[in-house]
Amino acid sequence: MQSGVGAFPWCVRRGTSIEDGFVEVRFKALAGKEDQAGGVVWRWKDGDNYYVARANALENNVSLYYTQRGKRITIKYVDAPVPPKVWHTLRVEFAGGHISVALNGKTPHRPAGRSHQGGGAVGLWTKADSVTAFDDFNFESAK
Repeated sequence: MQSGVGAFPWCVRRGTSIEDGFVEVRFKALAGKEDQAGGVVWRWKDGDNYYVARANALENNVSLYYTQRGKRITIKYVDAPVPPKVWHTLRVEFAGGHISVALNGKTPHRPAGRSHQGGGAVGLWTKADSVTAFDDFNFESAK
């Protein structure tokens, strides 16, 4: 569980290096006045270079970003219901520059993104004062 302290808290599974595959987690946004977000990271090189998809219960949307040299760049926002205090499943499938993000089995967007070269770690992500519970974290490389 994320305690609600941090700008962009993340937790990665070191020792993984996935270039193409999927990452998936169940999450529940429990509290937060500034944000109530839960997300996943992939192709994580370090705290300044990675992709993130997140769902936000306060904004009722799903967002896709990449962070390069510490600068977060939006690929796409999509409105989607994300009720708080309810378990949701967020899944991202990625191959090359193609990314598919699904919330609770529905795919709000399939944009082509900019591709960090090579593989990277996978993990979890939140924002600001989010208090978020996570469960059933899964990932797999396509290779």
